Order: sequence, then C-alpha cells, then structure tokens
Amino acid sequence: MKRILVVDDEPLVRRSLKRALEAGGFFVLEAIDGKQGLEVWEKEKPDLVFLDILMPGLTGPQVLAEISEEIRKLSQVVLISAYSGDYSLDSAKGLGA
Repeated sequence: MKRILVVDDEPLVRRSLKRALEAGGFFVLEAIDGKQGLEVWEKEKPDLVFLDILMPGLTGPQVLAEISEEIRKLSQVVLISAYSGDYSLDSAKGLGA
C-alpha cells in the first residue's frame, strides 16, 4: 500500500486530503507543521509527500532543503498552497518538488 504524508498547518486541508486519499486506498500520515513533517518524513519514508509551501516555523521549501538527499529520493513531492501569490516554480523544482 502506498504511503502518503500530508504536511500542512491547516486542519481542514489535512483532513480533506486524508479523506480523499484514504478513499483511494492509500495509507495517510499527517504532520501539522514543517518541523513535524520533517521528523515524520525521515522516520516513515513515504512514497508521496504533499507539502504546504507557507507554514509557520519551517516552510515547505525549508523542509525540502533540510531533508537528506538519500531520503528525499525515496519520495515524490507535491508542493501545495492556498496562497495565490507568485512562487518560483524553478526554485521548487530545484529543491526536488
């Protein structure tokens, strides 16, 4: 069973993604912020990570920069955000998203 980590500071976003993914047969892990997301990612090594771009503490890009390359390569990463401003797609790709 594919394991998916959802890292987002908004409970509604985490809950919504978890419900949809579990309905698709996936095992879902959750983290409430970047620090916890980094810890869960390193411990659980999920197949896919949904990572919020803007969070208090460690942001999504900061989490990507902190995770070891060895562990990062084990997961596909999708950056998500409710923020509608500009974000550099090239920067995100350079970090592995």
